[in-house]
Amino acid sequence: MKAFGNYHPAVLMVYFLSVLLVAMFVTNPVLQLSALSGGALFAMALERPGNWARDGAFYVPLFFMVAVTNPLFSHNGVTPLFFLNGNPVTLEAFVYGIAIGVMVIGVILWCKCYSRIMTSDKFLYLFGRIIPKLSLVLSMALRFIPMFKRQMHRVSRARRAMGLYAADSFTDKLKSRMSVFMAMIAWSLENAMETAASMKARGYGIKGRTNFSLFRFTARDGVLLSVCILLLGVTLVGTAMGEMAFYYYPRISHLNVTPLALFLYGAFGILSFLPFFVEIKGALIWKYYVWKM
Repeated sequence: MKAFGNYHPAVLMVYFLSVLLVAMFVTNPVLQLSALSGGALFAMALERPGNWARDGAFYVPLFFMVAVTNPLFSHNGVTPLFFLNGNPVTLEAFVYGIAIGVMVIGVILWCKCYSRIMTSDKFLYLFGRIIPKLSLVLSMALRFIPMFKRQMHRVSRARRAMGLYAADSFTDKLKSRMSVFMAMIAWSLENAMETAASMKARGYGIKGRTNFSLFRFTARDGVLLSVCILLLGVTLVGTAMGEMAFYYYPRISHLNVTPLALFLYGAFGILSFLPFFVEIKGALIWKYYVWKM
């Protein structure tokens, strides 16, 4: 179910840029946790339940690696916890490492959701007329990795069915993997040449060329766009006013919990969880119609 992906590509682009802008450049822990939680729930709504454990096996070690690495290399802060090789490991550096881990995982999750929602046809629709060559290259790059993985699985399964992975020798397995990789390189080059020739034959990038599109900007797109701009504007204004200010060095500052700050936290929280709410609504409507049948 991708109910959120049914909105207009321009609205989706504005939304993802809004969340990523705040998640990457605002250091307030409440906003970073909101971005992480919203991205995690949205990614879970887009993925099959069987893939959740596999994704967690990647994100959890990455989080701990980032959190532990920062205090080992950064010795700023006024609260030493212990000394390692004569260098202080401070509380501020450790907490900042956790904040960096939250930010990195949150951004990765939102980028993953972006790749699932913003398909190549949507990207070309937005930027095909403005920067046709660059948009074509970027769209091909964004879809190349999942296509590469799917094709590699197909080739591997075909070779396994032919009995080419039956040997226990490490050398034989390595040769088989290398042959698959070389086949994938040839497939990638051939696919890129065919795509370029196909787009050229269709007159892509020629001045005056018309484009067919199924995307139409509707009233619900306008409502979602207005909500996104309003929530982002409120968050940015609050940040500019200093209500979101939070510092880790030289000493961890106090979190602002004034009524205005709580209102701003809620505004960005709604913005972060908006796609998840849309997906839940779409799933409930779908189950309702199935039940009515």
